[in-house]
Amino acid sequence: MRLLLAEDEKALSKALTTILERNNYSVDAVFDGESALEYLKTDNYDGVILDIMMPGIDGITVLKEIRKQGNLIPVLLLTAKSEIDDKVLGLDAGANDYLTKPFNSRELLARIRAMTRISSSQTSSCLQMGNVTLNRATFELSTPSGSYFLANKEFQMMELLMSNPANRISSERFMEKIWGYDSEAEINVVWVYISYLRKKLSALNANILIKANRNAGYSLEEIK
Repeated sequence: MRLLLAEDEKALSKALTTILERNNYSVDAVFDGESALEYLKTDNYDGVILDIMMPGIDGITVLKEIRKQGNLIPVLLLTAKSEIDDKVLGLDAGANDYLTKPFNSRELLARIRAMTRISSSQTSSCLQMGNVTLNRATFELSTPSGSYFLANKEFQMMELLMSNPANRISSERFMEKIWGYDSEAEINVVWVYISYLRKKLSALNANILIKANRNAGYSLEEIK
């Protein structure tokens, strides 16, 4: 899952990026509202974390602009302000949630999971297909035969596949969503991680497999 973080305090931005990446998110960090709007033009994010008080274009203005464009991406607002009027202003502008600084990292992660789950019409933190479950809170891939903890890239690839079970996902799409446009990684890294996931599914006696579709990408298929 790819997030855009717009926070002008660089020390806080760095700390938040570290927390999010350790919890299996891909993160692009920007430090002002203008950059946030520019990055959001790519339509490559699953959620946005917006600081309200940013130089130039503030977070509320960014939020109003993307909503005016019809972009319904989940947005979590961060602010040092705790007054009710500020919360109301943010929520009325189209924010999905609101978090006042300072905050606990566990609460931040829970709120991100909640807002992205709602936006994708999921009712729990678990994705399921066949006898396979992917827990988005614990990062465990499991079947009745056992479980594996998935590290960052493996987890994100499996999450993308299980969130789109009927769709073929190209190698280029994996690169965009997980490694990002600025990555120096070669595209064959996608095949490497697909291989890792196939081995884990086989070891777990999964009744689903990752199918390669020539020139069209990868998809999940239930074994009959």
